[in-house]
Amino acid sequence: MEVIDNTALRIVVPTGDVPSIKNHIERCEVLQSNTQHSELLVYWGINEMQRLARLYADIPSPIERDYKWPGLYKPFKHQRVTAAFLSMRDRAFCFNEAGTGKTSSVVWAADYLMQEKQIRRVLIICPLSIMYSAWQDDIFKTAMHRTAAVAHGDTKKRQKVIRGEYEFVVINYDGVGTVEDDIKASGFDLIVIDEANAYKNTSTKRWKTLSRLLTPSTRLWMLTGTPASQSPEDAFGLAKLICPGNVPKWKTTWKEQVMYQVSRFRWLPKVNARKLVYQALQPAIRFEKSQCLDLPSVTYQTRHVALTAQVARYYKLIKDQMLVETAGVQITAVNAAAKVSKLLQISGGAVYAEGNDIVEFDIGPRLDTLLEVLEETEHKVIVFVPFRHTIELVSKFLTSKGVTNEIISGDVTARNRADIISRFQKQTDPRVLVIQPQAASHGVTLTAADTVVFWSPVTSVETYLQCIARIDRVGQQNKMTVVHLQGSAIERQMYTMLRNKVDLHSQLVDLYKQELENE
Repeated sequence: MEVIDNTALRIVVPTGDVPSIKNHIERCEVLQSNTQHSELLVYWGINEMQRLARLYADIPSPIERDYKWPGLYKPFKHQRVTAAFLSMRDRAFCFNEAGTGKTSSVVWAADYLMQEKQIRRVLIICPLSIMYSAWQDDIFKTAMHRTAAVAHGDTKKRQKVIRGEYEFVVINYDGVGTVEDDIKASGFDLIVIDEANAYKNTSTKRWKTLSRLLTPSTRLWMLTGTPASQSPEDAFGLAKLICPGNVPKWKTTWKEQVMYQVSRFRWLPKVNARKLVYQALQPAIRFEKSQCLDLPSVTYQTRHVALTAQVARYYKLIKDQMLVETAGVQITAVNAAAKVSKLLQISGGAVYAEGNDIVEFDIGPRLDTLLEVLEETEHKVIVFVPFRHTIELVSKFLTSKGVTNEIISGDVTARNRADIISRFQKQTDPRVLVIQPQAASHGVTLTAADTVVFWSPVTSVETYLQCIARIDRVGQQNKMTVVHLQGSAIERQMYTMLRNKVDLHSQLVDLYKQELENE
């Protein structure tokens, strides 16, 4: 296979395929032929290559010749390859690991298809936590010449965005069902599903809604870094949307192909299950972070977490109380630190009340977002939780979801701490460490993990950098990802300051005043 003069592709194919190829591709010439193989010269255009890609793998996309790769930064090699792969396929999987820049690859591929007049509108369905921070921000940075909007809020707000002329529309999973008819009537040529494991179960309302939205001409790209990570059975729902011919008609048949029963309620994967899942989930592309040699060693993500009504109410009560307490009074750094800490505690899920009683809040969205992060990586994870009373809450949630975890806090003895760290580094379990930053921010090697999650911001730049340094040190074999979970205004401001290495201790009074001024 060879591109000739940037205008034609020379390819050798089975001679029996030639009539079908010539029937679907006009600009095609047979150079030579025998009973087994024929050499063809095919015009190197997007339409011609897309048709060839339905028959053969690794057909080169003309995106490299025709596209200028707009944006604030130029794509890495793996992003160009990913965009080229997607541009050639109406339906496909992208299994690139978290932190490899899948969103930008998708935006470039979609923008190229818009340039080629193949599509007009794109609907991106993703978790609530990354609608703005990942998708809208990346569209603005990568394809700033395109229009984009987030369809979030009440039904009327969603309808207004969907019925508009925005070229990219971003919506969360559960918002789709409320405006299903509007989506059907709004001419979306391409649907992108991020963190596609949310659609692994064909019996859910979510899966059935998406299935109804798809027409034979609708393009669909599904993204996840961990396909069928929980069970080979999970591949069925994904394959049914992208490539239904790759799996049996019935889920029970698929389960029997990839699993065997050891007791009434227990099934285990068969020896060949991994191979069958791979074959079912095609066409697909995957880059692991270790393969992306030009990727920075550490990449950063922000996940926006919706505050529940309960948390928002108490957060406002505390702010109103602060306004009363500080009226006409000089604010000291000590007072500011205490008040900021109280706001962070409420945002994170638990706060000390009078008499050292602990009041826990409804933080379901934050817990669900943490689970999303864990599901998007196959490797171990460290979760830094600044407040001791919240650590137990997080650990209990992970345990309830079947995620093995251990706690490292000031209450854990040095001997037990060393044992936990040794098992984390050398054994399969625990998969997650829930750590109080001050208890393990110096001198500890945790390179078995390649992802750090900040449940809430810490109040020191040094502590922040040292937390990241637990995985970013000698012995680390993977590219690393740092994830910020944020829901309140104070968290957003503090993460910005930490990333910019602004000393928070010297800025606490200004930070506190700024928070009081925010509506």
